[in-house]
Order: sequence, then C-alpha cells, then structure tokens
Amino acid sequence: MERFKAIMEIKFNKDGLVPAIAQDFETKEVLMLAYMNKEAFDLTVKTGRATYYSRSRQSLWIKGETSGHFQHIKEIRYDCDCDTLLLIVRQDGAACHTGNYSCFYRKVEDFKGDEQND
Repeated sequence: MERFKAIMEIKFNKDGLVPAIAQDFETKEVLMLAYMNKEAFDLTVKTGRATYYSRSRQSLWIKGETSGHFQHIKEIRYDCDCDTLLLIVRQDGAACHTGNYSCFYRKVEDFKGDEQND
C-alpha cells in the first residue's frame, strides 16, 4: 500500500515529528505549519482530516475538532529530503486560531524585497 511506503520514507526528527504545511487546494495560499508524529500521519491518511501533534500539550489534535474548521485532505506530498509534508486541503472556515483564514496574515512591513538589491 502506498501510505506504508510513504511512512517508511518520511524522516521524522529526533522527537519523532515532521513539519506539516497546510495549503489551500484552490487558492494555493499557505494556511499554517504544524507537526505530525507517525500516529497523526496515519490518522490523517485513514480519516482524510488533518490530525497533528501538539508539542505544547504533548497530544494529538484533529484540526477543527473544537472550532469546526476542519481541514479535508485532498493530497499529501513530501519534499525531496523526505523531512517535510505538504497537505493540500479544503479548509472549513479559518485555519488560524486568531480567526484569520491563514496563520501567515502578517508581514515584515519595512522589508523592501528586491528593491534592497537594486
């Protein structure tokens, strides 16, 4: 089965975790970054809903379990080094606990980007 092949290829860190980036499947907007352990990955694959590992609570959490803002998995990818996951999701409501659609709603205002290099 493909999911067992993938779980064997994924490189979990010394704490047994792998970063997981959630991205909106339609807009391609990056929604959030969280972590998964092997159990969270397996539950995500089995249920089709994003399940993460909370480092602060030291427990699994299903995204949307309390808020109703579930992440429905469309696709799971992993990078060339096999140490980061990309979850392509259909997001119900806001992804961020602040109520913003994406956790990446703030920017460094004084950064000039390419203008700095001119």
